[in-house]
Amino acid sequence: MGEESYQREFRFCIDRGGTFTDVYAEVPGEPNCRVIKLLSVDPANYEDAPTEGIRRILEEVTGKKIPRSDKIPTHPIEWIRMGTTVATNALLERKGERLALCVTKGFKDLLQIGNQARPKIFDLTVATPSPLYAEVIEAEERVQLALDGEVESKRFVKGVSGELIEVVKPLDEEALKPLLEGLLKKGIRSLAVVFIHSYIYPAHELAVERLAKALGFKQVSLSSALTPMVRAVPRGFTATVDAYLTPIIKDYLSGFLSRFDEELDKVNVLFMQSDGGLTPENRFSGHKAILSGPAGGVVGYARTTFGLETEHPLIGFDMGGTSTDVSRYAGSYEQVLETQTAGVIIQAPQLDINTVAAGGGSKLKFQLGAFRVGPESVGAHPGPVCYRKGGELAVTDANLLLGRVIPDYFPSIFGPNENEPLDLEATREAFCKLADTINSYRREVDPSSRDMGIEEIALGFIDVANEAMCRPIRELTEMKGHETRKHTLACFGGAGPQHACAIARALGMREVIIHRYCGILSAYGMGLADVVEEAQEPYAAVYGSDSMFEASKRSKVLTEQVKQQLRLQGFKDENIHTDLYLNLRYEGTDTAMMIRTPQDGSNNYAGEFLKQFRQEYGFELQKRNILISDVRVRGVGVTNILKPVVMEKAAGEPKAEKSYQVYFSNGWQETPVYLLENLGYGHAIEGPAIIINGNSTLLIEPICKAVITKYGNIRIEIGSVPINTELVTKVADVVQLSIFNNRFMGIAEQMGRTLQRTSISTNIKERLDFSCALFSPDGGLVANAPHVPVHLGAMSSTVCWQLKYWGENLKEGDVLVTNHPCAGGSHLPDITVITPVFRDEKLIFFVASRGHHAEIGGITPGSMPPFSKAIWEEGASIKAFKLVKQGSFQEEGIIKLLKANMYDEYGTHTDGAPRMIPGTRRLEDNLSDLRAQVAANQRGIVLIGELIEQYSLDLMQAYMMHVQTNAEAAVREMLKSVAAQVAKQSKLQKQGPLITLRAEDYMDDGSVIYLKLTIDEEKGEAFFDFEGTSPEVYGNWNAPEAVTAAAVIYCLRCLVDVDIPLNQGCLAPVTIHIPPGSLLSPSEKAAVVGGNVLTSQRVTDVVLTAFQACACSQGCMNNLTFGDNTFGYYETIGGGCGAGPRWNGTSGVQCHMTNTRITDPEILEQRYPVLLHRFGLRENSGGAGQYRGGDGIIREIEYRRPMTVSILSERRVYAPKGLMGGKDGARGQNFLIRKDGRRVYLGGKNTVDVQPGEILQILTPGGGGWGYTS
Repeated sequence: MGEESYQREFRFCIDRGGTFTDVYAEVPGEPNCRVIKLLSVDPANYEDAPTEGIRRILEEVTGKKIPRSDKIPTHPIEWIRMGTTVATNALLERKGERLALCVTKGFKDLLQIGNQARPKIFDLTVATPSPLYAEVIEAEERVQLALDGEVESKRFVKGVSGELIEVVKPLDEEALKPLLEGLLKKGIRSLAVVFIHSYIYPAHELAVERLAKALGFKQVSLSSALTPMVRAVPRGFTATVDAYLTPIIKDYLSGFLSRFDEELDKVNVLFMQSDGGLTPENRFSGHKAILSGPAGGVVGYARTTFGLETEHPLIGFDMGGTSTDVSRYAGSYEQVLETQTAGVIIQAPQLDINTVAAGGGSKLKFQLGAFRVGPESVGAHPGPVCYRKGGELAVTDANLLLGRVIPDYFPSIFGPNENEPLDLEATREAFCKLADTINSYRREVDPSSRDMGIEEIALGFIDVANEAMCRPIRELTEMKGHETRKHTLACFGGAGPQHACAIARALGMREVIIHRYCGILSAYGMGLADVVEEAQEPYAAVYGSDSMFEASKRSKVLTEQVKQQLRLQGFKDENIHTDLYLNLRYEGTDTAMMIRTPQDGSNNYAGEFLKQFRQEYGFELQKRNILISDVRVRGVGVTNILKPVVMEKAAGEPKAEKSYQVYFSNGWQETPVYLLENLGYGHAIEGPAIIINGNSTLLIEPICKAVITKYGNIRIEIGSVPINTELVTKVADVVQLSIFNNRFMGIAEQMGRTLQRTSISTNIKERLDFSCALFSPDGGLVANAPHVPVHLGAMSSTVCWQLKYWGENLKEGDVLVTNHPCAGGSHLPDITVITPVFRDEKLIFFVASRGHHAEIGGITPGSMPPFSKAIWEEGASIKAFKLVKQGSFQEEGIIKLLKANMYDEYGTHTDGAPRMIPGTRRLEDNLSDLRAQVAANQRGIVLIGELIEQYSLDLMQAYMMHVQTNAEAAVREMLKSVAAQVAKQSKLQKQGPLITLRAEDYMDDGSVIYLKLTIDEEKGEAFFDFEGTSPEVYGNWNAPEAVTAAAVIYCLRCLVDVDIPLNQGCLAPVTIHIPPGSLLSPSEKAAVVGGNVLTSQRVTDVVLTAFQACACSQGCMNNLTFGDNTFGYYETIGGGCGAGPRWNGTSGVQCHMTNTRITDPEILEQRYPVLLHRFGLRENSGGAGQYRGGDGIIREIEYRRPMTVSILSERRVYAPKGLMGGKDGARGQNFLIRKDGRRVYLGGKNTVDVQPGEILQILTPGGGGWGYTS
C-alpha cells in the first residue's frame, strides 16, 4: 500500500529522555504496535530523535523512502504526543536562556539567599546551585498589607485576594526604562519579574511586562501570572525557571515542528506537562515542563493498572540508569504545589514524584568497612565496567555477574566498533580486585572470618541498592498515613524489573505488576493522558458561608476560563469536566492543603480538609479558624485514545527459550528464560525464571510466581522468604552494616518528618529547628537525622543523664521531658522528649526528639533575652519529669512546670519583694508541640518494632553497636589522615606519633576559648583540651558541656570525607577535657541561652582553625526576637562562610551549627505588623585572600506597631579570622533608625522598645578569607 493511501491513521507517543528516546506507534492494519528506541543525541546519524523515529516507522509501514533532508509528510498522521526532558536537562546543566531578574528594590539578592539553609550541612565548601539569572535590576515600587483593624479607605485598594493593599510607592517606569534598555544592550532578551505581594496586587508586574515587550524583550515571565500564591521566594524561582527554560523549549519545539510539511496544523500535536496533563505547543512553558517525561510514566501505570489489574493502591517504581522515580496512585493523581529540582524551587501543580540517586549506573564502593551504592553514577560514558569503556563497577555490573542481565539478550553495541556484547570477564576481574580489598579488611577485623566470593559481594551490593530505593517508598507512603505493605508495586523502566521482587518483598508487599511496555511506559502513557487547563487566583478569607459564596462566584469565572481554552482546542462540553479546589490551612500555620470538591457532593470542604489533615498528621487543631488561601479550577479535556486490548486465553504450557545459571542468596540456580512475546493470557511461571521483554529483563525470584494477565501484563505473586536472623552478631557483616545504617537513619528521618508534620509552631514546622534520634540501651547515639548541627550528639548526654537519674524507675509507657542544661540540655527553649522502649520488661532502646519552642517564659517574649544573667531569667526549666506516666499524659503536671513563675534569686523590686519572672506565654503551643514530639517518638518506636520483627531483637541491638563501631573506624582514619596532612603543611615538630595543634578565639566581651588539640597519628585518637578557656561569664553566652561535644562531633563529621552515620562512635576516639567552672562548663545557675546559639559557633571556629580546615565563618546566629503580649517572633539570620584551601566562602547562608530557614518576606508581613525594607547581601564583607570569605546579610525591618525587640548576636567586636594569610571578615553591626532619622548603634546584645516607623538594621558578619592574595 502506498504512503498516500494512509489518511490520519498513524498515532505516535514519544518520550524524549536524557539518554534514549522511546517511540510507541499505532499503525493501520497491524494489531500490535511498533516500538523504536533511539539515542536521544546522535548527530552523526540524525538531527532529532523523535522525528527520526516517526520517519523510520512511516518508511517501514508505507514502504516509501523519506530522505532525512525532506519534510516528514503529515497526512498519514492523526496525532503526536510527546514528553521531553529538554527543560530538565537545560536546568541541570545550566544551559538555559540568558535572563535578567527584575525585583522590588531592596531584594536583589532574595533568590540567591532563598531560605538561607545550606544544602548539605557537613559540606564545608557549602556548594550551592548557581543562580539562573545573569543580571538583576531593582524596581522602585512597594505595596504593603493593611494591618488588622484597619478599615477600607482611600489609602487602600482591594487586592485580587480581597485583602486591602496600600501602594506605598507606585512603580517608577521612567527609572526602570533605562535599566531594561541596558539589559537589551547586553544581549539579554528574557526577563523574570517578582515583586513583593504581586500575587494579590499584580498591576506593577503587568506594567513591567508591557514596558519590556514594547522595548523588545521576547520572553517576560511574571510571578503573579505563573503562580498567584503567597511566598515570594518560590514564586520568584518559578518565574526565573520559566524565563530560563521557555525560550529553550520554544526553540526546540520550533525545530521539531519545522521538520514536518505544511499540513502539520491538521495533526493534533500535544506535549506532556509536569502535572500529568497534555497541552498544545503554544501553551507549553518552562515551569510546567520539568517532569514532562516522568509524568508520562505515572499516567502510564495509573491508567493501565489501577482498576484493571488490581484494586490496591499503587506505588510506581521507575528505575533508570542514574536515578529512580517513586510515586503513588490510589484512584487520583497525587500532586504537590512545590518541589525542588536542581537547587531551584518550583511552585506549580506537579505530580508527586520522589527521585532517589540510585539506578543501574550507581557506583559500587567499599569504604570504611561498609558497602556503599551511589549516589554518584558512572553515567552513560564511560558507564559500568561491562560497557568496555574503562568505567567503574556499577549496579549493572552486579546484575551481569549474577546472571540477571544476559548478554545474549542485550544489544551488542559496545567496543570500538560498537558491535561487541557486554564484557562479563572485565566485570568479573573488577569484582575480584574488590573482593581482595573486602576480604583483607574482614580478616583484619576477624581473623576467623571466611572470604566472601565475588557473587556474594555482588549480591550484597544489590541488597544495599534495594534498601536505598526502599527508603523513599516508605517515606512517600507512611509519611501520609498509608501502610506500605498494602500497596501493589507497579514497576517499569529499563532496570526496575530486575529488582521488583526483592523490593516488594523488603517492603512487605505481596504483589507486583509489570506492564508489557514497561521499557517504554513513559512513552505509552502519553497516549493515555488527557488535555489539562488550569486557572487559579488568591482569595484570603476565613472559611464560612459568606466566604464559600464568594469562592463559588470566583470558581465560576475560573471554570469558564478553562472551558474556553479547551473549547479552542476542539473539545466539546460533554468531553470536558472540571474540578474545583480550595487551598485551605489552619490559622497561624503554613501547612496548606489543596482540597478538591468532596465526592459526596456536599461541598463540605472544611470536613474534607479535617479528614485529610487527620489522615496525614494524626490530629486536629482545636479552636482554630480554617482559612481559604486560593481558589483553583482544573479543567480536563477527556481524550480516550489508547484502549487496553484483551488477549485470548493461551493454550498449552509456557515454553522456555533457554536456561542460564543465575545467582540467588542460596547459590547458583538453573533458571529458564522466556520471551514475553511468546507468552499468553493465563500462563504461569514459577520462580526462579527470567522473562525478556524487549530490552528489559524481568527477574522472577524463587518462591515467587508470575502470571500473564488478560491485558498481556505480568502479575507477580511475592512469596515470603524467612530472613536469616542467625547472622554473626559479634562482628558486623559488611552488607548488613550498610543496610542497618540505612534503616536506622531512615527511621530518624521519618521521626523528623512526623514531628514537622504534627507540630504547629513556626520554629519546628517551617524553620525546621528540631532534631530526632535513636539510642542504644546504654544511651549511645545510634542515628541522628541531620537537622540542626548544634543538637548533634548532644542528645546522648541528655538520654544518659535521664537514664542515670530514673534508673529502675523507668517503666513501659513512660515518656520523659527535660530542657535543663545541667541535665544534658543546650538551652531552655530546646525541649527534649525521650521515650524508653521495653520488651518483656527489659529496656531495649530509646528514641528522642528535641525542638526549639518559640516561648518558654523568662524576662522577654520569645525566651531569648539578651541580658539574662541567671538560668531562671530564661524561662521554665525542667530537669526531669514524666510527661507520660505509664501511658497517661500528665497534662496538669507539665502545665504547672511550664507556667510556674520563677523567683529571681539575685534581684528584688524596690520595695524589697522578690522579683517574679513569668513562665511560658504560649502554653497551648507548648502542649501541642510536646504532643507532636511524643508522636514523633512513637513513630520511631513503630518503625524499630518492624525492624525487630523482620530481623530479631538480638540482631537489631547488635547492629546498633556495629554502626557505632563503624563510625569510630571512620573518624580514626580521618584523624590519621589529618595528622599526616597538617604535619606536612605546617612542618610541625612531632613528638613520636603525637601532633599538637593550638587555636584560640575571643567572645565579644573578651573571654577566650582556648584549645590544645593533640592527635595520635598511629592510633587515630584526639585529645581536645579546652584548659585555658575563660571562667563562667556574668552573661548568657555560657555553653553547657553538651554544646561543646556537639561542636566537636560536627567538626569531625565535616572532616570525614565519607557519608558515615552520625552516632556515638564518632566520639569514641576522642577525649574532651573542659575545665569545670569555665564558660564551656558553667554552674547550674548560669544563664546559657546564648551559649547554644553564639558560643557553639565560636567553639566550631576554634576547632576548625586548629585543624586548619577553613577560615572562620560568621561565628554567630544573629538571633532576633520581637513581639508584644499578643504574639512573638523568632528568627536566626545567615551570614558569610569561611573560605578554604580550594574554595571561596559562600555568602548569605546559615553557617556551621545551625541550618534553620528564614521566613519568606510575604509570610513575615502577612502574619506580623512589620515591613521588610531590605534583605540582601552585605557586599565585600567577606575577607580578602587567595579565596574570599562569603559575604554577610543586610536585613532591615520597619515596625508598624509598638513592640519589644531583642537582638542576641556576636562578632560585633572580634572579627571572623582569616587563615593562612587570608584577611578577616567584616564584623557585624546592629542599628536602630529612629523616626527622626537618627541611626543608633545597639551593640551585639540589646533589648529595645520600638515605635511605629522605626527600623531595625542588622548587618551580619562576613567569613574570613584563605591564603595570601598574591
